[in-house]
Amino acid sequence: MSMIRLSVTENRLSDPARVTADMYERYLELSGRGWVAESDNEIVAFCYADKVNASIWALFVSPGHEGRGLGQALLKLATDWLFAIGHDSIRLTTGVNTRADRFYSAQGWSRAPVSATDIGYSLSRSRTVE
Repeated sequence: MSMIRLSVTENRLSDPARVTADMYERYLELSGRGWVAESDNEIVAFCYADKVNASIWALFVSPGHEGRGLGQALLKLATDWLFAIGHDSIRLTTGVNTRADRFYSAQGWSRAPVSATDIGYSLSRSRTVE
């Protein structure tokens, strides 16, 4: 997951040491669940959902594997799970005017400014897209 996270061209980590392999493992044990997409026995995309905060903590697709529906499929798994465990609304933030910004908007999520550089999204159970 770390290799994928560090390979993306948008929403890059300004300090790669900020998110460690231990954080991914600890996060899954305590706060959420994760899903991966594979191609030729290699993980090429992943999504983490936070059950405590009803949020999407991470959704990243390796360059070269974008545009194949992997992000959309992983996002659906994560949102279905969060709704199934009882949340009525899910949220996330991403960089404003990025491909991720356009992606969540196209998935039917509600968009609201957070800051000059970040945009917030929410999806309520009643607005889910099949």
